Amino acid sequence: MRIDKKIIIIFLVCLLIPQLTEAQCAMCRAVLESEESGAAAEGINNGIVYLMAIPYILVAGLFYFIYRKMRKPVKA
Repeated sequence: MRIDKKIIIIFLVCLLIPQLTEAQCAMCRAVLESEESGAAAEGINNGIVYLMAIPYILVAGLFYFIYRKMRKPVKA
């Protein structure tokens, strides 16, 4: 029974997190649309690309090391 309550609480927290963070999107959009030079928009886009690329690089590195480990002959 105790585990079921924990799972329900975790599920509810996961459902509420997007609603808490969604409010910030409107604020960022308003700031980016009001700026004429576009420097802030370019900075935001660069930040998104940077944050998006890091997990892919880490997973690729992990698979590379696993591949290298599997290719080595096993010593008897």
